[in-house]
Amino acid sequence: MELSFWELKNWFSNVDFTIVGSGIVGLHTALRLREKFPHAKILILEKGALPQGASTKNAGFACFGSLSEIIDDLSAHSEEEVIQLVRKRWNGLQLMRQRLGDSVIDFRPFGGYELFLEQDALLYQDCLQKMPFINDLLRPFFKSDVFARQTDRFGFGKIFGDVVFNPFEAQIDTGNMMQALLKQAIANDILVLNRMTVVGFSDNAKDVTVALQDFSFTTNKLLFATNGFSAQLTQNAVKPARAQVLVTKPIPNLDIKGTFHFDRGYYYFRNIGDRILLGGGRNLDFEAENTTRFGNTEIVQNRLEQLLKEVILPNTPFEVEHRWSGIMGIGASKRPIVEALSQNVFCGVRLGGMGVAIGSLVGQELADLL
Repeated sequence: MELSFWELKNWFSNVDFTIVGSGIVGLHTALRLREKFPHAKILILEKGALPQGASTKNAGFACFGSLSEIIDDLSAHSEEEVIQLVRKRWNGLQLMRQRLGDSVIDFRPFGGYELFLEQDALLYQDCLQKMPFINDLLRPFFKSDVFARQTDRFGFGKIFGDVVFNPFEAQIDTGNMMQALLKQAIANDILVLNRMTVVGFSDNAKDVTVALQDFSFTTNKLLFATNGFSAQLTQNAVKPARAQVLVTKPIPNLDIKGTFHFDRGYYYFRNIGDRILLGGGRNLDFEAENTTRFGNTEIVQNRLEQLLKEVILPNTPFEVEHRWSGIMGIGASKRPIVEALSQNVFCGVRLGGMGVAIGSLVGQELADLL
């Protein structure tokens, strides 16, 4: 593709910082760079028409981990690592709220609930037994118990009668959040170009050559905020993980409000007004869901509908209105990767399915590497 003199001059000349990815991490990185470097030329490249990955495709959970997730994390991480993960997620949520405002993102502190299916008796007993220990771990930070046992008041089916309640959890409007971040980027003279796919790069010591599909340009610094897609270019230890989601048509007199988890976070649902959003199920076929390809599969969608009928809405008719998927970035560790790849190339990736919570903080940390 031939670029005009004007295109070269305004978009691809004298670029100080180029960020790959216009999702939560990429936009927060750009805004933090603008705070640090008021006169810098900042360019964001996005391969999709909208942010790819999960930033506009997530469930809108302002959460930092259910009880069973945190217990599961302790099997692969030290107590201090798990505490730091929760702390980072919580601090990331507060950073996002401060930057955008609760009214803008439709922050609703309904609390979060963890359900336990009747078939998961061992998991249920293990969580109840370890709940005091987890509360003790988190109390120094939250100043009170995070998890408490409550009676199910929503009339769910095929679960144990008690659920685990977390008063610190909330829900947000994902679309509002991303629109607000994009508006702030534009207002701060940050250039955002869509349909721009980076196919390679070369650190030349004094600058970086960035190769797109049709042409190349140079930038002083290159920052990757591509999470689940990052391994394609950076060779980082990040695996893609597809999350499938569905949402129902409006349900009259729906009494379910809050964010809900079960099966160690592999399933999650919430109300959006008088609709139910339900996602998850990648544990049904890990190999198939470790992909960068968007789409839905019969095994996952059938399981989601079964859970709607038998567990979430056992006595309520419903219709599914829409289905979609998003791509997360996971790995052997839940700790995000925020590091320099070379002298002028950096990355902030591997959000572990907690992008809404930790994405803003990862973006800030990525910018602060410079």
